[in-house]
Amino acid sequence: MRLATASGAILADAPFLGALLDASGEAIFDPEFWAARTQLAAVAAGRGSAWFLDSGPRQWVLRHYRRGGFIAHLSADRYIWTGESRVRAFAEYRLLARLIERGLPVPKPIGARYQRAGFRYRCDLITERVEGARPLSAELAAGALADETWLAIGAALARLHAAGVDHADLNAHNVLIDRRGAVSVIDFDRGRIRKAGAWKLRNLRRLRRSLEKISRNLPPGRFSAEAFASLLSGYRACADPESRGL
Repeated sequence: MRLATASGAILADAPFLGALLDASGEAIFDPEFWAARTQLAAVAAGRGSAWFLDSGPRQWVLRHYRRGGFIAHLSADRYIWTGESRVRAFAEYRLLARLIERGLPVPKPIGARYQRAGFRYRCDLITERVEGARPLSAELAAGALADETWLAIGAALARLHAAGVDHADLNAHNVLIDRRGAVSVIDFDRGRIRKAGAWKLRNLRRLRRSLEKISRNLPPGRFSAEAFASLLSGYRACADPESRGL
């Protein structure tokens, strides 16, 4: 459902957020709302601002969109308004909804909001938290991964690529592994569905650079060429025919 607000709009999964929206309005996108209810479980590190929310039977993640790079010094969290269809939180919400419908390993979108002021806007997104999952970067910091885990990571990425999903920032922090070894991928800001092309290889190279970077500060053997070869084996086993040569 879409709800208009005083300064923008909200997209929401009615069964999940309906009662909260009726009772509290867009305050549910503010960390202070959850802190006052003692339901602000933790804060996730990273470029953006992300909070883990304990909403009772469900665990959610609230993310406030922030800029990176040099432009962040000029505007930390304001984006140029080019129309509601281009709002980054709304675009990610809709992309995740499509991927969930296809049964792909991504978090379920719960709600998105933007607040507009003139020619600029701010935005937020709430998604379901992947239960018991930790980032690949944290798993590597804790110990070496089994070959089966690298294969599973490759298979999950192949499923996304086969569906045409281009992840704009595929790195070791955005790949999650749960207690059962199941793999999910998060943070689809600026992601999109597109035709097959060289972007698939760019995704994989970006992930490898990320793994190489974080492994420099880890004990030897946490990440190796052999580990990435296993990831690629898992990828090729599940990839569409056009991608098996990557």
